[in-house]
Parts: sequence; structure tokens; C-alpha cells
Amino acid sequence: MLVQIKDIKIKKRVRKDLGNLEDLKDSMRIYGLMNPITLNSRYELIAGERRLQSAIQLGWTSINANIIDNLTEVDQLEMEIEENNQRKEFTDAELLEGYKRLQRLRNPNIFYKIYLFFKHLFQKIADYFQKK
Repeated sequence: MLVQIKDIKIKKRVRKDLGNLEDLKDSMRIYGLMNPITLNSRYELIAGERRLQSAIQLGWTSINANIIDNLTEVDQLEMEIEENNQRKEFTDAELLEGYKRLQRLRNPNIFYKIYLFFKHLFQKIADYFQKK
């Protein structure tokens, strides 16, 4: 659900240091918000303060949010801790493999370009015959 940022209330948070938000802001500027923040039914922030603060600094007036009803204070605190605790960063090897794959996709070799050409050609032929 799209929520007006001015309506969101930030209560006492576990995280005190939001860290450098520049990379997150760059990501949000390029790709948008990939994961909504989480609010309770009173629009109090449960999870996603770094995303929210980045959106504010980017000048956004609204943000996508999941609204969760009927939560106790304990539930909300558990969710805040859980969201920040259960993330797992890529290993160095995983990150390296991901960037290698990205580099190959951005700069395909000649054989891959030929494959893509024929794939596109056959798809056009298939589409043509499906329309008949």
C-alpha cells in the first residue's frame, strides 16, 4: 500500500546508527523501493527505517508499506529485531560470481550474440504462426 511519508511515526528504535545511506539512496534512485517498509495500523514504523530515511532524503512524499494489524508491542519489537538480524550478506565468492555473470550479460561474447539473434528470430517466427 502506498503511504504518505508525513503520516509515518517513528517511535523508539533498536538501531541507533543508520550508517551511510548513500549506496541505499543510489539503489532506490535507480531501481525504486524493492522491499516495502513495515508499519502497524497506526502507521508506526516497525521495520525499514534506513529505507524510510533514504526516501525522505531523496525527497519522496510517499512510500510502499506493508501494514500489519493486531500486533503487540512485543510482536513489533521482535519483528524489528528479526528483520535486521536475519539478513545474510553474500559471501565474497557469491558476490564475485554475481558480478562475473552481470559482466557477461552486459558484454556478451560473439557466440552468445549469435545465440540471442537466433532465439529472437525463432520467437518472431513462432509469434507469427500463433497469430494465424
